[in-house]
Amino acid sequence: MDNSQPDLADDLLDGVPEIAAFTGYSERRVYYLAEKKLLPLFKVGVRWTGRKSTLRKYCSNLEAA
Repeated sequence: MDNSQPDLADDLLDGVPEIAAFTGYSERRVYYLAEKKLLPLFKVGVRWTGRKSTLRKYCSNLEAA
C-alpha cells in the first residue's frame, strides 16, 4: 500500500459539524460555502462530506495565488 496517501477513514470528514470543527468555520458558514461550491466538498446521500487532504491542498493553493 502506498503510504503517501492517508488512510481514507482518517482522511474523511463526515458531516458539517466535523467539517466546521476542522476548518474553524461555523456550521452555517460551511453550509453556505458548500452550497456555493466554494469549498471542495461533496454529498454522500444528504450529508456533506470532505477530505482533510483535499481541504489542506485547496487552502494551500489559495494562499499561493
